[in-house]
Amino acid sequence: MRRTTKFFSLITLPMGIALLSFFPDLVYSQAPYYQGKTITILRGGEPGGSGDMQARALIPFLKKYIPGNPTIIVENVPGAAGMKAVNQVYSTAKPDGLTIAAVGSGLASGAILGLPGARYDIDKLIYLGSTEHGDPYIFLSRKEAGFDTLDKLRAAPSVRIGAQTVGHAIYVSGRIFAYVLGLKDPRMVVGFGGPELDTALTRGEIDTRANSADTVVRRNAEALAKGEYNVHATLTIPKGNLHPRFANVPDADSLAKNDKERQLVNLFRAFMYPRWPYVLPPGTPEATVKILRAAMASAFKDPGFSGEFKKLMGGEPSPLTGEEVETSIRELPRDPEVIGLYKKMAEHGPLPPQ
Repeated sequence: MRRTTKFFSLITLPMGIALLSFFPDLVYSQAPYYQGKTITILRGGEPGGSGDMQARALIPFLKKYIPGNPTIIVENVPGAAGMKAVNQVYSTAKPDGLTIAAVGSGLASGAILGLPGARYDIDKLIYLGSTEHGDPYIFLSRKEAGFDTLDKLRAAPSVRIGAQTVGHAIYVSGRIFAYVLGLKDPRMVVGFGGPELDTALTRGEIDTRANSADTVVRRNAEALAKGEYNVHATLTIPKGNLHPRFANVPDADSLAKNDKERQLVNLFRAFMYPRWPYVLPPGTPEATVKILRAAMASAFKDPGFSGEFKKLMGGEPSPLTGEEVETSIRELPRDPEVIGLYKKMAEHGPLPPQ
């Protein structure tokens, strides 16, 4: 028996060495998939905005929980309210888990509304999670404009409302506020970056703007304290989720004059529910999706992420898992009549008659 064992040892050892020389990958088959790799996050927007800040808060902790400790870089892809970044992931990125799009609420609204900039199918994208959900919006004006009451705001002709681009969530929410408030022929002024809108408002280049409540508090704390803004209305997401700083401001539901306007407000809520979704291209292997979803969920639970998010964004994160974002996309209202009205809010041109 000893001779037989020795004989087979002498035979199998050289064979094993030869096998590994022909198939060296077998030596490393247990190495994590992401070891030595680089993940590129295509951030759909300009540097310095809220979308950029929340990504910066998340990335160190996402990296921490991905086995293999990959390098993660951010590439800003401005244009089409974030849809340009999604198009790139959907159409040209390899489904290898190395390219992720990080966008805003335009992801869902652009596709459902059939906007020209959306060249992807939201039901085929793969969702990893969202750093926030339910961020209330407010509509404000600069104090010097003299709109210290809703009646004065409604009486003013051609109020200038600032926004980034046609179709952007800030653009759409500004028009929804104008529609629900009944403003007279409001004029949209576009072409700004997020922080640039604050400067434009201060300089009097625009009269009003919409924005998320947390962003206003974070970026304009001093101006708010000095009473430099009049805040006219809020649009809570989800319904009833008032920001404590603006709890006494009328909600869009109370200002809506009929069921059609209330449904319009509710559709905006549904689109905005996953505030900052992260997505992969269709066809990404299930094992890779599982790794990234687990890492995202672990990052959200890390106390360090919450602290960094609060430092950069001014409020606590309210994350959604990949499965929760996927469910919210699947359950989006898709009533043709309401979508038709909403689409007019997202387009260029005068507001529809009421």
